[in-house]
Amino acid sequence: MKQIFFKQNIVKFLFVIFLLSCAMKSVAQKSYYEIKIFKEIGATSWTYLKNGLKEAQEKQVDAVFLHLNTYGGQVDFADSMRTAILNYSKPVYVFIDNNAASAGALISIACDSIYMRQGANIGAATVVNDNGEKMPDKYQSYMRSIIRSTAEAHGKVMVVENGDTLQKWFRDPKIAEAMVDEFVYIPGIIDSTKILTFTASEAVEHGYCEGIYEDIDGIIKGALHESDYVISSYSPTFGDDLKGWLLNPVLHGILIMLIIGGIYFEMQTPGVGFALVVSIVAAILYFAPLYIDGLATAWEGIMIVVGVILILLEVFVIPGFGIVGIAGIVLLISGLILTLIPNDFFTFEKVSGEQLYIALATVLFSLIGSTVLIVYLSSKIGVEGVFKNLALNKSIDDEYVGVSQKENSLVGKEGITETVLCPSGKVVIEGESYNAVSESGYLNEGVKVIVKKYATGQIYVKEIK
Repeated sequence: MKQIFFKQNIVKFLFVIFLLSCAMKSVAQKSYYEIKIFKEIGATSWTYLKNGLKEAQEKQVDAVFLHLNTYGGQVDFADSMRTAILNYSKPVYVFIDNNAASAGALISIACDSIYMRQGANIGAATVVNDNGEKMPDKYQSYMRSIIRSTAEAHGKVMVVENGDTLQKWFRDPKIAEAMVDEFVYIPGIIDSTKILTFTASEAVEHGYCEGIYEDIDGIIKGALHESDYVISSYSPTFGDDLKGWLLNPVLHGILIMLIIGGIYFEMQTPGVGFALVVSIVAAILYFAPLYIDGLATAWEGIMIVVGVILILLEVFVIPGFGIVGIAGIVLLISGLILTLIPNDFFTFEKVSGEQLYIALATVLFSLIGSTVLIVYLSSKIGVEGVFKNLALNKSIDDEYVGVSQKENSLVGKEGITETVLCPSGKVVIEGESYNAVSESGYLNEGVKVIVKKYATGQIYVKEIK
C-alpha cells in the first residue's frame, strides 16, 4: 500500500515539474514582430506600418522589427511613420536591407536601434520633386528640422573618453542634418558641399548603426542575445493596398476632376444622369479613405457639400452670379484642401510645408485639369468618338416636323413678360401665353418685349427700352 502511494506521489511530482518547466519556458520565450516595407514611402507603406504596429500591440510582443528597403518617397507620410515609431510603447528596431534613402533615412533614425546588412546605405534625405530636382529651401528647412528633432528624441548617453565621463547624443543631430543639407560641415565625416550617406561600417563608426547582420534572426541572436524566440509578421491585405492606392495624391487629383466635371455636365442635362453618378462615386472614393484614415473630418465633408449646394443655387435659383456662388466656390476648394492636411479644426501646427504644398497643388491642378476636360468633352459630345451618341446630332426637315409652327409668325411682334425671365419664363403676346427665353438677361414681370427670333422650338425675346 505504501509502495502504491509513493509511486502516485512521484508521478504527481514529475507532472508538477513538467508544468512548471513549460510555464517557465513560455515566460522566457521572447516574441518579435516583423513589418516589411519594400516599396516607396507613401500611403500604402504608412498603412502597413500603422496596421502592423496595432497588431503587434494586440499580440503583446516584446519588440517590433521594421524590415526596410526603400529609396524614399513622400515626406508627409514619412513624417507620420516616424511619429508613430517614436510614440510606440515597445522598442522598434529597423533592419536596413540594402537601402534607407531620403524618407527611409528619417524613418530609420526614429527607431530605437538601427541594424544594417553589409553593403547597405542610409542617408541622402534632401527633399526633391518627382523629377529628382531639389526643392526650394523652405522644404529643406522643414526636413532639416524634423530629422534633427528625430535624432534628438533618443536623448543623450554617458560615455567615457580619455578618462572623462561625458554626455553625448545617442544619435548626433548634426549628422542627421548633414543627410539633408550639403552645407553642413562635420570634420572627418563630410565636406560642406556634399549630402551625407553612410555605408554600414561608417554608420556603425559614427553611432548610426548598432551592428551589421544578414537577417533579423542574426540580430536577435547576435545583438539581443536571445536563443528562444518566435517571430510573427504582418501580412498586408487587399484592403490595405486598396486604401493605400486611394490615398495616392495623383488619384486624388483625378477624383477631384471627376467630381467637378460630373457636377458641370449634370447641370447641362435635365434629370439625373450618368454624370451625377460619376460625381457621387468619385466623391465617395475621395472622401471615405481620408475619413477612415483620420485625415478628413465630418465638418470638412459638410463644407464640400454646402459649397456644392451654394453653387447649384447660384446657377438654378438666384439670377446672375454673386456672393452665393463665390462663397460656394470658396467652401468647395477649401474643403477639398483641408481634407488633405492633418489640421485640427483650423489648427495647423502639425501641418508641414510639404503637406500644404501637395494639398494645394493637388486641388489647383485638378481644377485646371477639370476645366480642360470640360472644354474638351463639350466639343466632342454629339460630334465624334465614344461621345457621338450622347447627344442628338441629326437635322430634321420642315416637312417632317410634327409640332406647331405658329411661333414662327410671332417674330417682330411685341408682348409683355408674364413671369420673371431668368433667362427663361413666360410672355403674353396678342393675348396668348408662350414660353420664351430672354436675350436681355434677367427680366422682371410686366416688362415690354419684342420677339427677335424663333429657333429650335423656342422664341427669343428682347426688352423694349
